Amino acid sequence: MDNNCLFCRIVAGEIPATVVHETATTLAFRDIDPKAAVHVLVIPKEHHPDVVALATNDPAGSADLLAAAAAVAEAEGLRTDGFRLLFNTGAYAGQEVFHVHAHLLGGEPLGPMLAIR
Repeated sequence: MDNNCLFCRIVAGEIPATVVHETATTLAFRDIDPKAAVHVLVIPKEHHPDVVALATNDPAGSADLLAAAAAVAEAEGLRTDGFRLLFNTGAYAGQEVFHVHAHLLGGEPLGPMLAIR
């Protein structure tokens, strides 16, 4: 655990979150500033700064994270119409919390991935 990490503090129960799914290794909770009708963050309980670090240091944890995201998509009724699973990695991608997390977005048409340049 990183005591300065917002998501580590959520995992530790120090900061409240609306949890929608939990396993021994993952936690999924609603984003406090949703960008879609359904916006859930799926995180490993163990601290890794980004998805590359997770994949490199804990491949099984990567699989657990994807399985948790799939379970949340199913529970939220997103499989029929589709959803987006997004990892922001680094400053250029807009990563704000440096604890790997997947944004699970859906429940409405999401539009293009990126704005047209």
